[in-house]
Amino acid sequence: MRFVKLHGYGNDYIVCEASQLACVAPLGDFVRRVCDRHYGAGADGVAIVERLGETGDTREADFSLRIINPDGSEAAMSGNGSRCAAAYIHYQGLWPEAELRFRTLDGIKRYRLTERHGRGAYRFEAEIGRPLFDSASIPMLTGQSLTQVRAYPLRVTESETVPVTALQMCNPNCCVFVDDFDAIDWRRLGALIEPHASFPQRTNVEFIRVRDRRTIEVRVWERGVGETLSSGTGACASAVAAIVNERTGRHVRVEMPGGLLEVLWRDDGEVLLTGTAEVVYAGEWLREGMRAEG
Repeated sequence: MRFVKLHGYGNDYIVCEASQLACVAPLGDFVRRVCDRHYGAGADGVAIVERLGETGDTREADFSLRIINPDGSEAAMSGNGSRCAAAYIHYQGLWPEAELRFRTLDGIKRYRLTERHGRGAYRFEAEIGRPLFDSASIPMLTGQSLTQVRAYPLRVTESETVPVTALQMCNPNCCVFVDDFDAIDWRRLGALIEPHASFPQRTNVEFIRVRDRRTIEVRVWERGVGETLSSGTGACASAVAAIVNERTGRHVRVEMPGGLLEVLWRDDGEVLLTGTAEVVYAGEWLREGMRAEG
C-alpha cells in the first residue's frame, strides 16, 4: 500500500486513497500498526480520501474523507488531518481548483488553498463548522439538560473537581482554563477526563492559557491519541471557549507546541481555521497483514 506522510504543526498523518486499502485487512489493525512509532511509520492518525463519482454527492462535495485514530477508532473530523488530506490531494495532482470540498462524518467541509511553497508546503483556510453548546449535542451527561456548559464543576476524582467549558466542535471537546501549564499535571487530567463517564463518546481535552484578547496558548489531550503537538478542531474549540467566556475577541491566534493556528468565529456562526500542512515523505507499506497484489 502506497501512502504519503504529512504534518500540520507536528500533528502527523498517514494519507492514502481508499482504493489502496483493498489490500489491507482489517482496517483497524492496520491503522494501529502503521501509526506505531517504533514498528510502523508513526502517526497521530490515518486520513483516507476517495474521489466521489458522478452522483448526487458531487453537488456538495468533491472527495470523501475518513479520519482513523491510532487506536483504530474513527473520528468525525480532524482539522489538521483534513488539512493534510487536502495537501495530499494537491500534492498528487488529483484536484486542479483552489477550493476543495470534503464529505466527512461531521458534514461538508470547504478548504481554500491560499499559499503554496514548492511542491510540499500548503496553506489553507477552512470552514470547520458551527459549534454546538447544549449538553445533549456534545454529548455530555450533566444530570439535567443544559443549553450551555460553562464553568461546569466536573468531578474528576473523589477529591478533585475541575471547572470546564464543553462544546461540540466536530468532536466532543472539554476545555479547561489554566494560569500556568507547569503548575498542573495537565497530562494526568487529560487522561482522566477523556474517558470520563460524563462523556459517553469520550472527549478531546484542551487546556487553555489566555495571554491577551487575541492570543491563547493550548495543550491538547486528544481522544484516541493522547498528547499531541497540535489539533485543528482543538484549536477551534479552544478559541470558541475563550470567546464565549468573554476572554478574547472573535479572531484568535492559537499557539500550540507545534505552531500557530488562526481561528475566526464568523458572525454567521461558522468557524474558520487557517493553517499549513507539509509533506514529509512518501512510502509503501510492506508489513504482514497485506494481501498480495497482482
